[in-house]
Amino acid sequence: MVSLFETDVKWETFLKYGTRQFCKGKTVIYNQGDMGEGFYYLHKGLVKIVTSTVKGKERLLNIVVPGQILGVQAMDRQTHFTTALAVKDSVLYHFSCEQFKELMNVQPDLLPLFVQTVNQKMRILLYAINLKALTAEGQISSLLLNICEENKNYEVPLTQQDLANCTGLTRITVYKVLKQWKEDGLIDIENRKFIINRPDLLRTQAGRVV
Repeated sequence: MVSLFETDVKWETFLKYGTRQFCKGKTVIYNQGDMGEGFYYLHKGLVKIVTSTVKGKERLLNIVVPGQILGVQAMDRQTHFTTALAVKDSVLYHFSCEQFKELMNVQPDLLPLFVQTVNQKMRILLYAINLKALTAEGQISSLLLNICEENKNYEVPLTQQDLANCTGLTRITVYKVLKQWKEDGLIDIENRKFIINRPDLLRTQAGRVV
């Protein structure tokens, strides 16, 4: 499946059609239940996507890294069914529905790619439904795979602290899991990013069909 960020088109070229926003860490970008009006492109920073259960507890669904979009599920101007939180200081570009129409007039070839990206995000949300029922290894595996599948490569630009902040796991737990994976050859850690060497084993950890 092709994503917006796998084409010859440089997404950065179209940022002028959006509205730049700066969000400090721990800031809400949009709330579950808010009316949707466009989508966001993450230029810098880190964002986590969560939902609230009927008991009011927060459930992590996904992590968004630079180069990815978020909030696309509410492009029909209906309410958001998730909440987006900046994990650390972030720069985003908001594309209203009208700005998106203007962009499509300039680059109509982006439309089918955009639709495919929405489908991919919906698939990721399905994987996330049972995320909290997984072990620590399963939770970390699932989130890393989500990012790999969206970016269509096996390099994940996160730190151990980022994973701890997003999952709610302790940094010690994250460190132990990643240390074991590195010893087993599943991953490498280079320049503040993870290189996934054995995505098949991570899929097994996450309870996905290989």
